[in-house]
Amino acid sequence: MAAYEYIAVDENGNKLSGIYDDVDSVAALRKDLAKMGNTLLKAKRRESERLRHTRIPQNEIVSFTYRLAGMCSAGLSVVGCLETLEKQTENRSLKAVLADIRQSVAAGSTLKNAFSKHRRIFSDFFLGMLEAGESGGKLAETLEASAIYLEKRADFRGKVRSAFAYPIIVGIMCLAVVTALVIFVVPVFSKMYRQMHVPLPGPTQALIDLSTMVRHYWWMGLFLPLAVGLLLKLVRNNARLKATWDAFKLNMPGLAKFNRMIVACGFVRAFAMLTSVGVSVVRALEVASAVVNNARVTEIAGRLQQSIQAGNTVADSLKNCDLFPPVIVQLAACGEEAGTLPQMLNKGADFLDKDIDRMLRAFLVKIEPALTLIMGLLVGFILMSVYLPMFDYMSHLK
Repeated sequence: MAAYEYIAVDENGNKLSGIYDDVDSVAALRKDLAKMGNTLLKAKRRESERLRHTRIPQNEIVSFTYRLAGMCSAGLSVVGCLETLEKQTENRSLKAVLADIRQSVAAGSTLKNAFSKHRRIFSDFFLGMLEAGESGGKLAETLEASAIYLEKRADFRGKVRSAFAYPIIVGIMCLAVVTALVIFVVPVFSKMYRQMHVPLPGPTQALIDLSTMVRHYWWMGLFLPLAVGLLLKLVRNNARLKATWDAFKLNMPGLAKFNRMIVACGFVRAFAMLTSVGVSVVRALEVASAVVNNARVTEIAGRLQQSIQAGNTVADSLKNCDLFPPVIVQLAACGEEAGTLPQMLNKGADFLDKDIDRMLRAFLVKIEPALTLIMGLLVGFILMSVYLPMFDYMSHLK
């Protein structure tokens, strides 16, 4: 399959232009455009890989989803909505993606299939909601629910980034100060001590050896980001390594509870949103586990599906998994009794969000003085190591 940039005219003689993705030839492109009442004037082949590897900021996806939901609720056709949004967006990558989706829908594709070609941009949750909206005739409602979910998820990620911004900045500053001392200050004292023939204590000798290694082999540090990137890619692409890493995150010393709450919150909110628009419980569990993207959660979701298919309630099934806090199980039980399971689970996800926010703030309260202490100890160790031989030398002079 290839992609083509094209220029065409409609039945009224108005010129159209755009990008048509996943088409075999110009003849196939001309045929698809003819189905829409357009006549092809010019076509130029281009690589479709650019669309497949496009990355678009999450806030733009949220904004697009809200606008699409509003236009659909006003009774506009899906193709008309996509065409209008394509013209309004200023992001060239998103414009190209919307053009491709619009063309697929106009040629007779379902919304889910049209958006599925861009899974790197639109998540499994979004695609599941589209499928539910199309099949249930509630597209505007499902798009609105998708936008709310995506916005909450983006807000949560923003909170986590903000919480870790200070520790990261302090860590970088600490590394910069230590590196400057090791590269520029330590060699000066090392040269002076060699000229004075002063015996060096262990800490000073270790610091000088470190300085020598950093100054002569600094280029090895350039390969560190590359090595980390390759390692992450290996873990992500290897199913066994990914499963091991995902299990470790849920049992990580000191952070196990925090990671479990994040995973549980994401899973419960996605599950609640999907069931609220008519997606079956079994299918909602499958999509929710794909959204969380954790091998351990996928295994848990499989057990939940089996339990529910065997006739157990959602609350009883959740109770048998150690991932979900008691408040989620209790709210699920109340929701099933009252027939408001999605609403109650959404409330449970809100509770977890607040708990996670409190844990982040408590973490910051502890990490800030700890980082300051670590930075002080490192700088103090370097200064002590530098001046120890001088103190010994002065004592011998006396």
